[in-house]
Amino acid sequence: MNRLSDIGTIKEILGRHGFTFSKSLGQNFLINPSVCPRMAELSGAKNGVGVVEIGPGIGVLTNELCKLADKVVAVELDKRLLPVLDETLAEYDNIKVINADVMELDLNALIADEFEGMDVVVCANLPYYITSPIIMKLLEDKLPIKAITVMVQKEAAQRICAEVGSRMSGAVTVSVNYYAKPSMLFSVSAGSFMPAPKVDSAVIRLDILSKPPVQTNEKKFFAVIKAAFSQRRKVISNSLSSGLSLSKEKTLEILKSANVPSNARAEKLSLDDFANIANNL
Repeated sequence: MNRLSDIGTIKEILGRHGFTFSKSLGQNFLINPSVCPRMAELSGAKNGVGVVEIGPGIGVLTNELCKLADKVVAVELDKRLLPVLDETLAEYDNIKVINADVMELDLNALIADEFEGMDVVVCANLPYYITSPIIMKLLEDKLPIKAITVMVQKEAAQRICAEVGSRMSGAVTVSVNYYAKPSMLFSVSAGSFMPAPKVDSAVIRLDILSKPPVQTNEKKFFAVIKAAFSQRRKVISNSLSSGLSLSKEKTLEILKSANVPSNARAEKLSLDDFANIANNL
């Protein structure tokens, strides 16, 4: 269906199905016709590739993915959209829509069942309110995928794609860089959506690494990251002591062994620094 980015078409389809937007689900549907074709192409969708899409909405991006990929499995939480998707995706035989909460799905099992023999990528226009939890689930589940291409709030995109050790760096920056190489693809204005959100968005791509860039105990590594960024304004010795329930003396001893200055701040540390701290715990 080629007119899914037309406001009149969208309103007519949604009206016919009695659909109203849900603020709690962060529903903003794309109406800019140039965004989804570009996003689908940059996601790596092509012959021989399967795509997991999260939150297809009315199927604007899904249409473009179906044109390029061998198979698309779209996970939609809102069951009210299922009859809408039946209509808007009727011309494609390489699409499967699953009514489920992606945060509760066994995605490894889904990929094994649906994409045998294919390379797999993830592509999604993510709701702002659950961006980081979904991205971290996709990474932490260690799925057999090549890349994750998602549209997120622009500020979140900038933080995720920031250089580790820079002022914009945060816990999500470090965590993402442990699993993947993030890159900013392009910006999307608020006016590209219906209803229009209050902020601009951006499309980012996370290329999955074959192995982590540092060797460390993952549980300790992520505990250190969480503690370090839990109190960003404090120096690393104070935030770690508080976040990990360590004595100040023990914390200083760990930082010295890790060759990390006790007065450094979390956003200035490298992946190696975090790994060294974890390895000295």
